[in-house]
Amino acid sequence: MNTTFDIRAALSRPQAGGFPMNRRSFMTVGLTALHLPWLTGCLERGQGTVSDGDPRLTSRPSFPVEAAPIGVTQVGLEDGRDALLYVPTSYQPDSSMPLLITLHGAGGEAADWVNYYDRCEARGIIMLAVDSRDSTWDRARGVFGPDVWFIDAALAWTFERCFIDPTQIAMAGFSDGASYALSLGVSNGDLLTHLIAFSPGFLAPTDPIVGSPKVFVSHGTEDPILSVGGTRDGIVPSLQGDGYDVTYEEFAGGHSVPRSVGDQALDWFLG
Repeated sequence: MNTTFDIRAALSRPQAGGFPMNRRSFMTVGLTALHLPWLTGCLERGQGTVSDGDPRLTSRPSFPVEAAPIGVTQVGLEDGRDALLYVPTSYQPDSSMPLLITLHGAGGEAADWVNYYDRCEARGIIMLAVDSRDSTWDRARGVFGPDVWFIDAALAWTFERCFIDPTQIAMAGFSDGASYALSLGVSNGDLLTHLIAFSPGFLAPTDPIVGSPKVFVSHGTEDPILSVGGTRDGIVPSLQGDGYDVTYEEFAGGHSVPRSVGDQALDWFLG
């Protein structure tokens, strides 16, 4: 399989001086040899990559020009895999709200975040849940490509309809989605103010690295799919070493997001 991003090769390269990565030497971290067969299985299910590689999101919040749809709405940008927007009943067009962008795990879909609707309702958060273009996110397959473009289009659609607070925009993900939120998020710190990673497997950003969003990371101590060690000993210290403000939460459990941890992350986001 041909990709422009070889995870095995990245893992085999030592970090310069043995220190955490910095903005001049971001590298892939977080995966161990134990996880490579699992990741390879994800790669083999793909349909190739789009060799674009640009991680930048260009859509920006502005005053909406269309009415916001209250409740759950299918965005309708593509047939099949698409995106879901949740707007709380408390939304008022002249008052901005925080935005939470959510990314599912491998093999998942936007509807996996349905149990966050009530939490966003209670906290006054608009949520945009996005489907990956294939069974998982493009960076796990090689380079940034169609998933970036689709997220950008879904954001543009949302900004046209919802008055979003530019000081409170978070990207959150679980598993592969968590890895993607971190990897994409550090290149979009001028848009994303917060990054939330539930049980990530790797951190694989590319140039440019922009801004310094705050980061929340959680991982279960008994995770059988993505070991907590990759997060505790790789991803978190690498981010901290590069100056990111990281809140790290371990919990007794497996590859999951306990409701208490999800609630903690949302409350952290709102500050």
